[in-house]
Amino acid sequence: MVDFSLWDIFRNLLLAARWTVGLSLIAFIGGGLVGLALLVARTARWPGAERFVGGYVQLFQGTPLLMQLFLAYFGLALFGVDTSAWVAAAVALTLYTSAFLVEIWRGCVAAVPKGQWEAAQSLALSFGEQLRYVILPQATRIALAPTVGFLVQVVKGTALASVIGFVELTKAGTMITNATFQPFLVYSCVALLYFALCFPVSLYARNLERKLNASR
Repeated sequence: MVDFSLWDIFRNLLLAARWTVGLSLIAFIGGGLVGLALLVARTARWPGAERFVGGYVQLFQGTPLLMQLFLAYFGLALFGVDTSAWVAAAVALTLYTSAFLVEIWRGCVAAVPKGQWEAAQSLALSFGEQLRYVILPQATRIALAPTVGFLVQVVKGTALASVIGFVELTKAGTMITNATFQPFLVYSCVALLYFALCFPVSLYARNLERKLNASR
């Protein structure tokens, strides 16, 4: 048993929390870029895009994130890719995040009145210009709150990366617990740090939604 003070425990957890934040940002930004590409492909109705994106969404929404992490960690080696826990966690969480974001954003684009599409077409705008100047600005306004809210799910989802050896907040908590034999104290600190990360995001999403509803 190692003698850790409360400050030692909290300090080590804070250091690990940096990796939780970093992984969350990579998954959210990467998932957003992939999700946007899938949204454009689906909205443009390219041949086969609707079926492909639908299957993609069903695959990643319909299977546990834990299994996706295992497949990324053990499966990437088959293609000669470095199978470090960092790479596997980033890939799995990015794909998982993109599957949810594309559905959130698809619903927001669908919420834009059909007349806006017709008005954009009457101005002889190309499809890309219709999206850029008419549809996406309106859809973005609707999508802001649920998108920011989903970031909370991404932050909490990073905890599962501990099962493949990625040392983030949960994994660090387990390691400290094994050294100190103080699980209640350690995991209370872990929970407090997750709350400190997620609550401001939830509050911001709620305020955004309230402001947008008030302005309509």
